[in-house]
Amino acid sequence: MGLGISLLKEIAPSVRRVTVMQNPNHPSWVGYQGSIAAAAPLIGVQPVEARIYTPADIDNTFDVLTREPNGGLLVLPDTFNTVHRAKIIALAARHRVPAVYPQRFYATDGGLMAYGADLGGLLRLAASYVHHILRGARPADLPVQSLSKFELAINLKTAKALGLTVPPTLLARADEVIE
Repeated sequence: MGLGISLLKEIAPSVRRVTVMQNPNHPSWVGYQGSIAAAAPLIGVQPVEARIYTPADIDNTFDVLTREPNGGLLVLPDTFNTVHRAKIIALAARHRVPAVYPQRFYATDGGLMAYGADLGGLLRLAASYVHHILRGARPADLPVQSLSKFELAINLKTAKALGLTVPPTLLARADEVIE
């Protein structure tokens, strides 16, 4: 997610503080925390942790986030955030907060930008394991694989509504541009 925070700074250069919306009980939180902490000072932003457990926490996060100018939002992958994505996207739009989300469908639902794992690739990888196991392979004998493809989706309509100009270099790197 260090790259996610860099992408946010690239699309919204005035951002100085990035609120990181996350569930600290998520098993990947420690890894995300480390990459965000390493990237933030390099690009001149201050990460601010927002622990989300309930829908009221989402409202409170935006209350705190919007007290000062030049804030941005980084939403980390979590089932709770996915279930409540319509609310998160609507509050980001209402408060004119540039945000990066963890999966492509956030951008298609109206979020500014999404950067995350290619979910189709994850499913294909899982299907490959299932195929080998059903053909008699022992799971312990299968190689450990990790996903190497990530998707970047940018919603130009949302960028325009936020008054942001998407740099051509960022558009060129996008896997999907939503107009």
